[in-house]
Amino acid sequence: MRKFINYLKESFVELTKKVAWPSWDKLQSSAIVVMVASVIFALVIFGIDSFFQWIMKAIYTL
Repeated sequence: MRKFINYLKESFVELTKKVAWPSWDKLQSSAIVVMVASVIFALVIFGIDSFFQWIMKAIYTL
C-alpha cells in the first residue's frame, strides 16, 4: 500500500511542478487545427467512399 501512496504523491508532484502545460491561446489554436484536419480527412474519406460506390454500382448494373 505504501508503494501506491508514494506513486500517487510522485504523480501529483510531476503533474503540478514538472509538466509544461500549454497556454490557453496555444491550446485553442491547436484545437482548431485538429478540427479542420478532421473535417478535411472526413471529406476525403467521403469522396473515396462515393467513388467506390459509383464504381460498384456501375459494375453491378452491367
